[in-house]
Amino acid sequence: MSTSAAQVPELPASMQVFERGWLSSNNILFIDDASDSASAALVDSGYMTHADQTLALVRHALQARPLDLLINTHLHSDHCGGNAILQHTYRCHTLIPEADAAAVAAWDDDALTFSATGQRCQRFTFDGILSHGQQLHLGGLSWQAMAAPGHDPHSFMLYCASEAILISADALWQNGFGVIFPELEAESGFAEQAAVLDLIERLDVRIVIPGHGAPFSDVSDAIDRARSRLAYLSADPRRNARNALKVMIAFQLLESQQLPLLQIRQSLVQNRLMQASARLVDELLDPLLDSLIADLLKSGVASLQGDVLISTR
Repeated sequence: MSTSAAQVPELPASMQVFERGWLSSNNILFIDDASDSASAALVDSGYMTHADQTLALVRHALQARPLDLLINTHLHSDHCGGNAILQHTYRCHTLIPEADAAAVAAWDDDALTFSATGQRCQRFTFDGILSHGQQLHLGGLSWQAMAAPGHDPHSFMLYCASEAILISADALWQNGFGVIFPELEAESGFAEQAAVLDLIERLDVRIVIPGHGAPFSDVSDAIDRARSRLAYLSADPRRNARNALKVMIAFQLLESQQLPLLQIRQSLVQNRLMQASARLVDELLDPLLDSLIADLLKSGVASLQGDVLISTR
């Protein structure tokens, strides 16, 4: 796991990007000292097991300031797992995607995909919602919330036209995008992801702050790579499903550092999204598990000791 405050000269002084390793998404901190009432806001809060680290990063950057506002681009566990500790520490006003409000209010763990993916998130609350076209004042700048379905049907990006900066969450990385989860359960996601890439291309963007990885400025090249990746996945939905399984297993492995093969097998039949992905791949369970483990070993993210998968990261 790595964590750093990314040094990006093109960013306004009122913004800081905490570039996180996997499990946690990046966090973007805004501090507005120029307004009559100085305020601070954070976009996304990382994963639950990194919550203390998230709090330490925010505290160090804010010094004695309070955190006034917390915004989630979407509610996958790696983007909202630090919400509870930040809310407890700062009593910050929290905005979440509009379509997730009922699930958070009822704390529907399955609808929020935490149990469905074998991940965890401490319960949190919210004070308001994000809706498409909503204007936000962050770090002395005007930002527009833009719906960005595809990876997650309820996800948002944030765009600052005056600075040509896009907070893309998992809709666009320098080399791809997040798993297209809706397609795992026979819902449309590929078309939505394509439309989001078209939207980004139409915007004036000089720098992208992704949900994972360093901010980047080769936006056109990134879009081309993302489109190529999307064409490959959408040509055979089993590819997206297999990729999703590897990502979900790797996530669990990074969190626990070791996983018995029996536990992985149980996840494939018990966790809703893993089960749906396995059905899409349409292979017998044990050969499927063997091939997934082989892929993880080949990619260098894991080693095998007896019947236990060991993280190499």
